[in-house]
Amino acid sequence: MSARIVCFGELLLRLAAPGRELLLQSPRLEVHVGGAEANVGVSLARFGHEVAMLGTVADNALGRAVLGELRRHGVDTRAVHLAAGRMGLYFLATGAGHRPSEVLYDRADSAFALAPADGYDWPALLRGAGWLHLSGVTPALGAATAAAAADAVRAAVAQGVQVSFDGNFRPKLWAAWDGDPASILRPLLDGAAIAFADHRDIDVVLGADDASADTHEQRFAIAARRAFDAFPRLQRIACTTRAQSSVDHHALGALMATRDGALHRVEPRELPGIVDRIGGGDAFAAGVLHGLASGWDDADSLRFGHAAGCLKHAVPGDFNLCDAEDVMALVRGERLDVKR
Repeated sequence: MSARIVCFGELLLRLAAPGRELLLQSPRLEVHVGGAEANVGVSLARFGHEVAMLGTVADNALGRAVLGELRRHGVDTRAVHLAAGRMGLYFLATGAGHRPSEVLYDRADSAFALAPADGYDWPALLRGAGWLHLSGVTPALGAATAAAAADAVRAAVAQGVQVSFDGNFRPKLWAAWDGDPASILRPLLDGAAIAFADHRDIDVVLGADDASADTHEQRFAIAARRAFDAFPRLQRIACTTRAQSSVDHHALGALMATRDGALHRVEPRELPGIVDRIGGGDAFAAGVLHGLASGWDDADSLRFGHAAGCLKHAVPGDFNLCDAEDVMALVRGERLDVKR
């Protein structure tokens, strides 16, 4: 197995309306632990990797419970800072039929958002790591987290640690302050070896492109070439494709472009009866990283990531709790008999 993988980002509590209810339609909320980077870390730990979480949580019962949940899944949390303040929250009302799901963020002034950028000793935190994974959610939270993310990527590049960056563009978070996404995200992409991004994420950083394209795949290929031209360290760009018949029925495919001009694809798989789509992109990213960190070729890594993303849609909560063998069974197309 590969060298240690470290994930930097905010640990969150998700408070969800039960079933398909609207928020506070009844006076109950269901709690799950999540966060984009933590979702990736838990998946990778369950796939057998040595994974450490980096960041800051509230020094209270909620923060300690969140850290305990990550440890339960095999993630090392010893380097996570505890600080006075509050946990970041988000509220979820799961959609039904043709009513979409809705997320309400409550993350302003969390312990993570207010943690000073110079409070992280990046050379020490990244020592012995093979990969650093982070996402565009972190810099979207404010100036301090944007600076911390940039410092982390800069230190990783200096120490020869490969950077995995997930675009995860969140307009609601960026709209809450006066940060400029293009200028803030550019150095993160500049340091990345792999980016999980589609043409919209690339357009945020490089500006919209007026090249004509009829399909999502063509738009992705054009955006990938623009990104490779702009960011010399970038070797791979991967994303999922999604067609939605209803909230409960999607078709999920996957694409990966490489610097040498190759374009790998996985044909869409129908996903009827979706249980929970939150974290599906993180499960996909973790699956691709598992393949690359294990020395697999690009096509096999993409197939594994796609299968992991598909399986997450059948797991409640933010974390993908499927093990590597569960994912490989789907890659192999094994029958869905009851396991006895």
